[in-house]
Amino acid sequence: MKVKISAFILGVMISFSGYAQDQYQGSSAGIQHVYSSQISYAVKNIKPTKGKKVENVILMIGDGMGISHYSSAWIANNGKMNIENCMYTGIVKTYAADKLITDSGAAGSAMATGKKGNYHAISVDVNTNKPLQSLTDYAIAKGLSTGIVVTCGLTDATPATFCANNTDRDDEEELAADFTDCNVNFLFGGGRNKFHNRTSDKRDILAEMNDQGYTVCSTIDETLAAESDKILAILEEGQLPLASERGDLFQKATAKALEILDKNKNGFFAMIEGSRIDDCGHSNDLPKLVEEIGDFDRTVGQVIEWAEKDGKTLVIILSDHETGGLSITDGSIQDGQVTGQFANESHSGILVPVYAYGPQSNQFSGIMENTDIFEKIKKLLEL
Repeated sequence: MKVKISAFILGVMISFSGYAQDQYQGSSAGIQHVYSSQISYAVKNIKPTKGKKVENVILMIGDGMGISHYSSAWIANNGKMNIENCMYTGIVKTYAADKLITDSGAAGSAMATGKKGNYHAISVDVNTNKPLQSLTDYAIAKGLSTGIVVTCGLTDATPATFCANNTDRDDEEELAADFTDCNVNFLFGGGRNKFHNRTSDKRDILAEMNDQGYTVCSTIDETLAAESDKILAILEEGQLPLASERGDLFQKATAKALEILDKNKNGFFAMIEGSRIDDCGHSNDLPKLVEEIGDFDRTVGQVIEWAEKDGKTLVIILSDHETGGLSITDGSIQDGQVTGQFANESHSGILVPVYAYGPQSNQFSGIMENTDIFEKIKKLLEL
């Protein structure tokens, strides 16, 4: 009995400080996780824009980031976040066509195509499995530039919904092959192993896209130096490193994307994803989760500051779903300390917030379907 009691007491509280590693093995549902921020980052107050015309749209997705995730990062950063510069907020329903609890495939498809998707499917019709056009397809057809910047592999579910079509998100080599037809101007992320050294057909998708006129880059320095209007930058065989290891890589890639896309006087559409927030929610790792959201928020601040100077860019920030069922149970804004408890290691059916900055940002207030994100962007860009 003493052994069982000791084991229970040991498992009741796992405490983190700064960049501590979670040593708990298995599900940590019900365990209190404590994160104490060692370094907070500065947040700028950015003025609202006054214009009404939308020429560019930047859709920023915090994969798996619910309101409680945002709250944990807000507490850790002493009660300030760049997202707070947004002019309007709303609530988004995330359910899939065939399940209440969605995944990034179904949720991403809804935002990319305007149609509810089945669980695990990538931008295909739920009845016929026929490919659906995405926002990047519509934007390209109208002469706009397009860009995708992610911290996961490019064939992961969210970016794939804007560039590919498949009934199963796990068919990543097939998804990579679809990128040869997507024509997106700026592609940045990881997942090189799905584009070359392929087990299914031995194709070298990187070489094929190079033949199509893409400048193919494998490092951030190559990416920043590239001047082409078509860039494919895949920096890792798998996902990009976590925030504590990748430094300001996400911000640099985003800035480069805006530099390239802004050359088009017709305007642009970009999807920028903080992809690895979701991974940290799945692993119930509160410290790494807070770090990922902090990195995403710093990128948000950079984008909003760019949009404020531009005056014609709408920035939309939201999540595809919530991961981990996180609740905030204690903490201190002054000390940058947050205590949280996860309900599970999967997704939840909780509605997620949407934030908007720039012209027509008022269109994103209230309660809406995730398919409405597509419809509103399509209308505002007159696609």
